[in-house]
Amino acid sequence: MICVIGFDSPSASVLGRMLDAGRLAVLAELTRRGRRVELATPASEFAAGAFYSLYSGLELADHGIFYPFQWDAAEQRIRFASELEAPPAVWERLAAAGRRTLAVDPYEGRAPELANGAFVSGVGFTDRVVLPGWSRPADLARETRRRLGRAPDVTEVFGTPTASRLLRLREALLAAPDRVADVASHHLSRERFDLAWLTFSASHLAGHQFWDLSQLDEDRLSPDEREAIGSALEEIYASVDRAIGRVLDLLGPEDSVVICSAVGMEVNTSRADLLPGMLEAVLAGGPIERDESGAIWRLRGALPSGLRAWVADALPDRVALRLAAGLELRGVDWSRTEAFAHPADNQGYVRLNLRGRERDGIVDPADAEALCERIANGLASFRDPGGEPCVESVERTADLHRGLHSDRLPDLVVRWTDSPATRLESVSSESFGEVRRQGGGSGRSGNHTGGDAWAVAVPGSSATLADPSRAPRLVDVAATVCELTGTSRAGLPGEPLLTSRA
Repeated sequence: MICVIGFDSPSASVLGRMLDAGRLAVLAELTRRGRRVELATPASEFAAGAFYSLYSGLELADHGIFYPFQWDAAEQRIRFASELEAPPAVWERLAAAGRRTLAVDPYEGRAPELANGAFVSGVGFTDRVVLPGWSRPADLARETRRRLGRAPDVTEVFGTPTASRLLRLREALLAAPDRVADVASHHLSRERFDLAWLTFSASHLAGHQFWDLSQLDEDRLSPDEREAIGSALEEIYASVDRAIGRVLDLLGPEDSVVICSAVGMEVNTSRADLLPGMLEAVLAGGPIERDESGAIWRLRGALPSGLRAWVADALPDRVALRLAAGLELRGVDWSRTEAFAHPADNQGYVRLNLRGRERDGIVDPADAEALCERIANGLASFRDPGGEPCVESVERTADLHRGLHSDRLPDLVVRWTDSPATRLESVSSESFGEVRRQGGGSGRSGNHTGGDAWAVAVPGSSATLADPSRAPRLVDVAATVCELTGTSRAGLPGEPLLTSRA
């Protein structure tokens, strides 16, 4: 068996500090026994796109899944990404070859169409957007709830959080790794699988919410609150490490392990919530009297996050997701819109309303390059209140990613400068005026980095470390699974990190 373990989206700097202090004993031991490699990842432009590259083994432009809410050009609207066609995940490849998989909590994954084994999502916690509850077989979720109790719903609600909500979240995330380990232990002690794919996502959400205290009014925190929230990130990382150790204790000497992360985490530098207003001013050619763009960010700024969470909780998941998708670009007049800010929460994305590609496109393809240049130059003129640029670069996606589903991707990627943005109130341009933040933005103190993907490959007695012909890539994880399970790698660009012994 090969066991793939997702230590989901940790900070490279925090991991290094904790490893040096001897606080991640399991990760340290795996690193000693195996080979650690840095992985090239599409997270340099599309943080969320890294997950489906990890699962499918295909490069970003060949699967085109890069954000939970994505543009559908044929329908001229935003849709929930799971409604878009996607290539099979690696465990579906294994199922087609008669191999069995145990998969627990694949973050931003989707229920497999072809399943052979046990698949369950929403174990450690549930989030209706990125970790909804589902299972294959269907009754496995009910069985899991009977044994462990219902998983806490920690659906992220953008906007300024409260200390009380963060303290509840801390408790949920500290407990989540053991819930994943409990499910894995239950199945691995009773059945034999060819692949166990286990994702510990508590570290991911912890990085967004507990990076620092910048999203809170620190003067209103008690000493106990300050300590609990300030120490949460490292405590949750340590909890993940211990839970992984529980799983490894169940494996045999012949079983191989790959522990990996598809993307990293550091301080939140994103101004993506300001991009709709910035773009509107650039397209208008000067300051705008009233920001009419970014409908969903205006709503987030106008209503407290607790109230929006209460309303969302009262709706069925499917209804809430469709409502959120519909609000993303509500009120846009497509007959006058040359380009729009695609939904994002990390890097910024701009897509042209291109004739012949979009259903209601108005931009002549012959004018697209000049429009992209005008947008890029305009966005680059915006600065933070201190006078420093807020945009590092604006890049053409076509120069970076080409593949079967390139048409799903935005036309421009906006990279932000590396200064913290949690407490940012506005950006401004001499040519295009001031754009003010609506409310508290995402409310995240931490966000994804452009890289920091890594893997530690540990061969069991039936495998050995592979000799790579190039620098390792994120897609190599799925290729490794296929190699060690004897499943065809046809159509996959990855190279195995481990190979079977002759």
